[in-house]
Amino acid sequence: MEHLLEIINPHFLLRNAFYAGLIVGFVCPQVGIFFVLRRMVLLGIALPQVSNAGIAFAFLLHTIGWHFFPHMESEKTMALTGSVIFALIAIFTLAILERKRKGFTENRIGFTYVLAGAVSILFVSWNPYGQTEVLSMIRGEIVSIPDFYLWSMLVIYGTIFICLVGFHRNFVLVSYDTDMAITLGKQVILWDIMLYLIIGIVISFGVMTVGPLVIFGFLLIPPVAARMVVRGILPFCIVSSIIGTTASFIGFYISYRYDLPTGPTDVALLCVILIILYLGKLCVRLKRKN
Repeated sequence: MEHLLEIINPHFLLRNAFYAGLIVGFVCPQVGIFFVLRRMVLLGIALPQVSNAGIAFAFLLHTIGWHFFPHMESEKTMALTGSVIFALIAIFTLAILERKRKGFTENRIGFTYVLAGAVSILFVSWNPYGQTEVLSMIRGEIVSIPDFYLWSMLVIYGTIFICLVGFHRNFVLVSYDTDMAITLGKQVILWDIMLYLIIGIVISFGVMTVGPLVIFGFLLIPPVAARMVVRGILPFCIVSSIIGTTASFIGFYISYRYDLPTGPTDVALLCVILIILYLGKLCVRLKRKN
């Protein structure tokens, strides 16, 4: 109880990490819903890795003297820029190839993930001064998040959440049934582009702030878990965010209480929740059969 009171104290030392985790836990599942609806769960694995490669590349450029931003936060700004550019290039390239029906989607996404992982390691190995920061980001060690990044995350993720709510029907329609959307006269390509931009921004800024492991976990596991226990789009969306926010809160408490890395603790807890829900659903099915 003492540790819980410390965490919810407004003057708590790690409050920014705690708040950032709650924001990610609430908003990321709303974006991950569309990966599940489009049956492109693997893309949710590959894109954070691509974004991470962009961060590692930007850190490398900064180290060797390529400074594009003159102010004191140039390193962080370059990293965020690299993350966004890499993620958007990857998602639009994969989307174009998907529309042209070239090859198998799983093959392309698998290739993207492996390539991004390999170049991330190479960029880090070539950058002796940035290894510690980049590697801690890869491991998802959410400890020190500056006020600027917390407020930026709140504004960006808040804006994205408002867009997702405001255009919810259109995003769901083009994701769930493209043919129906075309029949109803919807601009499918326009809505796809807007959704891809939202996905790219959420992943890029999230990876920059809390790391690819955490973003991947909160993008996919809450929607997958919610899909098993609810029916209907609205309950699906609500339960996804409830699972994500709850896991973030409890995961942070466990990591603080037992001195564990926050990111892996959150993701491990999400996996436990997923397994429990799956076993519960299995038990209900067995009882109905008997």
